[in-house]
Amino acid sequence: MTGPSSSLHALVTVLSAPSFVQSEPDGQVRAGGPQGWFTRDRRALSLFELAIQGADAVPVGRRHDDPAVAAFHAVIRESGAQWRDSTLRVRRDRQLFPAKLVEQLDITNHGAGQREFTVVLRLATDFAGVDDVKADRSVALVSPTVTDDLVRWQDRRGSVTVQTHPAGSVDVHDGVAQVRWMVVLGAGETWRLDVTAEPQMAPVGEFEPLPAGNPPLFRLKSASRAASINLADLRALLLADPLAPEDSYLAAGSPWYLTLFGRDTIWAARLLLPLGIDLAAGTLRTLARRQGTRDDPASEQQPGKIPHEVRAEGIDNGQVRLASLYYGTIDATPLWVCLLHEAWRAGLPAEQVRALLPNLVAAMAWITGPAADPDGDGMVEYVSSGTGGLTHQGWKDSHDAFMHKDGRHPLAPLALCEVQGYAYAAALAGAELASAFDLDGGPQWIEWADRLKKRFHEAFWVADEVGRYPAIALDADKNPVEGATSNMAHLLGTGLLDTDQASLIAARLAEPDLTTPFGLRTLSSSSKNYNPFSYHRGSIWPHDTAIAMIGLINEGHPGPATRLANGIIAATTHFGGHTPELYAVLDDFEKPLAYPAACMPQAWSAAATVRAALYLA
Repeated sequence: MTGPSSSLHALVTVLSAPSFVQSEPDGQVRAGGPQGWFTRDRRALSLFELAIQGADAVPVGRRHDDPAVAAFHAVIRESGAQWRDSTLRVRRDRQLFPAKLVEQLDITNHGAGQREFTVVLRLATDFAGVDDVKADRSVALVSPTVTDDLVRWQDRRGSVTVQTHPAGSVDVHDGVAQVRWMVVLGAGETWRLDVTAEPQMAPVGEFEPLPAGNPPLFRLKSASRAASINLADLRALLLADPLAPEDSYLAAGSPWYLTLFGRDTIWAARLLLPLGIDLAAGTLRTLARRQGTRDDPASEQQPGKIPHEVRAEGIDNGQVRLASLYYGTIDATPLWVCLLHEAWRAGLPAEQVRALLPNLVAAMAWITGPAADPDGDGMVEYVSSGTGGLTHQGWKDSHDAFMHKDGRHPLAPLALCEVQGYAYAAALAGAELASAFDLDGGPQWIEWADRLKKRFHEAFWVADEVGRYPAIALDADKNPVEGATSNMAHLLGTGLLDTDQASLIAARLAEPDLTTPFGLRTLSSSSKNYNPFSYHRGSIWPHDTAIAMIGLINEGHPGPATRLANGIIAATTHFGGHTPELYAVLDDFEKPLAYPAACMPQAWSAAATVRAALYLA
């Protein structure tokens, strides 16, 4: 799903899941757009602005080495004194905890004489949900109450309190609380203000995320600055399952996806498996606890199906309406099986695997059954429920993620090429686990996989002026959706391809219309539907590039894999060491350009950079 027009890449994000603050580069949280302090999918503060009356704060720098900590520096330029040296210096330190925001303001007088000035702190909240913010919907401010040094906002959606030390005088106008201090500062003296804000969101049931603290994950010691920064971002995205707090998983990303996502969380865990099995184990169990058990069209739940996303409340962003526990994904279930198999091969203890075998059987029943093949043609497909859920249910899930050459939207049921690869790999993985743990079903899953492979080879291969490649999808009439895309890269290493087919894909990916110096395009730049600033039709996604990198390595093509790995690192370096959700690359411009609404940090993007750094080490 795409975001609003506001440019997130220009904002500073301080993150400690499930909370984050998005502010201007000077540290100010101003009203409007996606700025604010958010916790559990709701905005706790929509305005958090500090000022010295009658003067302008001129930003001179900031430090943001830790995802949860930032320091903003400024000097004060008074009216009519723009040509004189500034004598007042301001430092604003922000530290975020999972359920608390702490700020410290220091104002130092470097002048020779005494200074007098008024400091004003402006505060407001609207308790807007992330879907309101994403849709750029205006939400009315909540009027606060004031008691001594405490300002408090409360309604049915929750409450938030702000406490200041020292206490100031407070007045409220149009929902905005203004706290004032008259400050007298001698030469060389520093005045300090401490601000503590704490939220209490309304209970949201068993799916409320809880902070994971600092579990012993990601032990990698690396000389790579990009890897180190992204490992820190990943730690900040860790959450614990409230049903079993010993199990940690990665929230998908900030700001829009700071919660459990089936596909994103699984891919992040798969990319990070070289660092250990703890994250994979927590991810597997967290998703297994929410595996579908019944048919529910409203949430698209089906028995055995792994969920797409878990929210405190349902989502309605103007484009889609999703239940708080939503299952509209075609690929999370086979990806879950693949992760279970890979974690077992990486050392997940047998007793932990055995505890998940009922979930494996249920998942394989869904993959190989009629729920995942609504027209009975032997391929894994999806049809939206028509209740406001996602139109597309693969990883490219925007409404216009892929189209026929003439611009027509393909009709469902839709069979995505990469999903056939995931499902084939899952069937073989499930069969191997069944053999190792004396489960029934393994031979039937292999037979099913063989039929899928035959159907794929018959139906998916198309050609353009460069050569043969798999189409991104088949529509309801089994017509291929043509145009070379990155999706074909996800087939590498799944076992669905023979050696010659893997070589064809490797060669096609290496063409300059797809591979750039900064990663793999989602759609060929020669396509009529190409748009480098679209969400899925020509932009570059680091996780997508990393999946291609791993597939190329597994199929014996280290040259193009190395080029993609270097591209991920180069792009990450350009964005200050942090890896955005996606970005654009133009052939006539030598640097990657920001996608305005991209999340950063994003779990699978950060994991992609770490995996690329591991490969290049």
